[in-house]
Amino acid sequence: MSLSTLEQTILADVAAATDEAALEALRVSALGKKGSISERMKTLGAMSPEERKAAGAALNLLKDRVADALAARKAVLVEEALNRRLAAERVDVTLPPRAELKGTVHPVSQVWEEVVQIFGDLGFAVAEGPHIEDDFHNFDALNIPPEHPARQEHDTFFFNEKQDGSRMLLRTHTSPVQIRTMLAEKPPIRIIAPGRTFRCDSDMTHTPMFNQVEGLVIDDRTHLGNLKWVLHEFCKAFFEVDDVKMRFRASHFPFTEPSMEVDINCSWEGGQVKIGQGSSWLEILGSGMVHPNVIRAGGHDPDQVQGFAFGMGLDRICMLKYGIPDLRAFFEADLRWLRHYGFRAVNVPTLAGGLS
Repeated sequence: MSLSTLEQTILADVAAATDEAALEALRVSALGKKGSISERMKTLGAMSPEERKAAGAALNLLKDRVADALAARKAVLVEEALNRRLAAERVDVTLPPRAELKGTVHPVSQVWEEVVQIFGDLGFAVAEGPHIEDDFHNFDALNIPPEHPARQEHDTFFFNEKQDGSRMLLRTHTSPVQIRTMLAEKPPIRIIAPGRTFRCDSDMTHTPMFNQVEGLVIDDRTHLGNLKWVLHEFCKAFFEVDDVKMRFRASHFPFTEPSMEVDINCSWEGGQVKIGQGSSWLEILGSGMVHPNVIRAGGHDPDQVQGFAFGMGLDRICMLKYGIPDLRAFFEADLRWLRHYGFRAVNVPTLAGGLS
């Protein structure tokens, strides 16, 4: 059989393959160790140098064309299989639920409402912003320098470049909401910004998408003591304990100065974490006084106003409060998990009636 005939036969079989298993069998029969093309390659040793050069080049080109055809056909088969699966698994969400299905509120949604209730009682309003941000709101205005690791692709999801060279990105924190609020409002400002954020990270305690809440207070008299009191009252209310010891450790964040990480006391007895008792410490959030550069970027004079900010992961404090060991389970949509950790839809958290 000539090479052209062999090529036509193989390409015809590839085009006729109906599934990935058949396509893999064709790949092995053509390019495997004992495949038709591989057997032809073995005959090169018996040829003269001139014949070997011409025949080898022809066989290599044939191998490349067959490999390209296999890859192209595989892409088509994968897409067809996905479309069939999507069609078969399609669910009409407008249909009424079956009687045996009982919906529950996701733990993160429950904690979200708990946090809003607590800070609402402390006089904070809820502010929101877009998930897709620009460099100014996500980095520049927050005093994050160009060489900071957070601005690299290994940490941030960037979109393709625009014609002017700029790139939009998925926000890495809800701090851009603080900047947008400062630019739109005059002090006094007292807000929390809960929402989804996105970073290139995934393990038991990190996911590419996670939920965060940040707080911001800007006026002409707020000081560090106010920050400590607010966080202390929040922790007592959220973990539903009479008192909790807190430890403020010096740290560094580009957008606050001074910056502090906050620990709360806890106990790990019996394999369970209990907040507000014991002699161990657990880090739960970062905080500090808003950096003058950030206040200036928000359109205000740092000589006239000052404030504090803090941020924590909603998913993380949810895991701590309700004993959930793996963050990845939050997003797997496992009904068994949701029925175990979920909350009744009518169980609306209130400070008067109880958060959980």
